[in-house]
Amino acid sequence: MSTILTVNHLTKKFGYLTAVKDLSFTIEKGNVYGILGPNGSGKSTTLGIVLNVVNATQGDFAWFDGTTTTHQALKKVGAIIERPNFYPYMTALQNLKLVCKIKEVSEEKIEEKLELVGLLDRKNSKFRTYSLGMKQRLAIASALLNDPEILILDEPTNGLDPQGIHQIREIIKKIASQGTTILLASHLLDEVEKVCSHVIILRKGEKLYSGRVDGLLASHGFFELKTDNLDNLKSYLEKHASFGKIKLENGCITAILKEEMNAGELNKTLFDQGITLSHLVKRKESLEEQFLTLTKNQSN
Repeated sequence: MSTILTVNHLTKKFGYLTAVKDLSFTIEKGNVYGILGPNGSGKSTTLGIVLNVVNATQGDFAWFDGTTTTHQALKKVGAIIERPNFYPYMTALQNLKLVCKIKEVSEEKIEEKLELVGLLDRKNSKFRTYSLGMKQRLAIASALLNDPEILILDEPTNGLDPQGIHQIREIIKKIASQGTTILLASHLLDEVEKVCSHVIILRKGEKLYSGRVDGLLASHGFFELKTDNLDNLKSYLEKHASFGKIKLENGCITAILKEEMNAGELNKTLFDQGITLSHLVKRKESLEEQFLTLTKNQSN
């Protein structure tokens, strides 16, 4: 797999404030990466550094094979890190033609990209008539005109209504399915869980986790169990090698799994032990629970 971006020990200080602290990660081709963290965690600063709009205090980064200059590499990058900025009195088509001139790329891809973001039928409408979601979709079309190898998006669904959010997320998935690598910054767990294959979790500029989203969710889940004889059930589960932590509250036992097990298998085993369940549900730990555990463990 080829590497698109390598970040080595990046640090950025603004006076006394350290916005990014000793951050390292790698972006591989063909994946969708989310930089996840609350506001003020250093996401936008990190993107600003790799896009050459913010200077790092320490550390470095390399695009592609590391032999390309950042200036040359950025010609293969599409990015939206500010609010979409087009001429309000010009149509979508006119605005994108202007972008092509500035980027020195051919105009032949304009209609294809407008179709991709669902705006082809509004290509002759003036930008000022567009909704916020449409403006954001036009910005994505604009960032794709040079057929970039990687698309970088900073909080792509910020300020949008639920329909607008859904449309942007579907477009991101479609772009990724066509082989473009994507790096997006978001403070929304839900967004990363639905759209990204990989996640880098930041808190106060420090990396807490980096890896596959399903790696973060790779706990084997847990069972919620109820029975008339909770004490018997609890003591049986505590002796069982497949279970980790066992918790009893409000008449319900939560048993964390250490290995894969299905509900039917457990139900039969317990029945054979003379324990009849009145409630049995298997759940996966959500990214939110994992994220809260991670950030809580790191709190000062």
